[in-house]
Amino acid sequence: MSQPLATLITGASSGIGAALARQLAAKEQQTLVLVARRKDKLETLANELRSQHGVRVEVIGLDLEQVGAATQLISEVEKLGLSVDMLINNAGFGLNDNFGDMPLERIQGMMQLNMVALSELCHAVLPSMRERKQGRIMNIASVAAFQACPNFAVYGATKSYVLMFSEALAAEEKKNGIKVLAVCPGATATEFHDVAGNGGTFMMKIMDTPETVAKTALCAMKCGCPMVVTGLLNKPLPFIIRLMPRRCMTWMAGKLAAR
Repeated sequence: MSQPLATLITGASSGIGAALARQLAAKEQQTLVLVARRKDKLETLANELRSQHGVRVEVIGLDLEQVGAATQLISEVEKLGLSVDMLINNAGFGLNDNFGDMPLERIQGMMQLNMVALSELCHAVLPSMRERKQGRIMNIASVAAFQACPNFAVYGATKSYVLMFSEALAAEEKKNGIKVLAVCPGATATEFHDVAGNGGTFMMKIMDTPETVAKTALCAMKCGCPMVVTGLLNKPLPFIIRLMPRRCMTWMAGKLAAR
């Protein structure tokens, strides 16, 4: 007997992750597995979704920045008797600072969460998706993925990895009926900026809402797009980058993040 299908969302306690959970609960009625460090916030969101939409919502409190956490997460999902139909890798963080001034452990944690855990989760869900000839993977990248980003050197590089990895995976798995999407939001009104230390930067003046990003992302996933840039101001960016000198784009990216 096949296991019930579920949508697994990391970083679901707030921001884009929570917005995706709300929109999916309303539209798809599929079981949701919400993952984040702050289990209390997850429980509050889960209770809201259960009462408003009558969906099954499971909560897993886990810090995916820790080595081995991705394997632990998949084990927890299996214990719930669920199989992942849609994986949303939303958990991630960035820091606004010069690379040489950042503590090494924060750099390592950023790389572990933004790239390694994301890749491990994708690898873990692929076998069952291939067997069903059906599955969806949404990886949250960033417009920072398109050019070098002074003051966000590591974050931008990790998001470039997410973008390139996702587009390649989309091409590899298309024959298996699996859709893979890289979502590239610009500045979004979430707690990301509190963690990053972006107060006073220009990007804080041109932010989209998490709800707008989530709506665009889900529409792109339904259409089978391998990549989508969210926000009207951000959409021309990939084309502009092709036309302008790389040094110029790096300078502009640095100005956006300057405090």
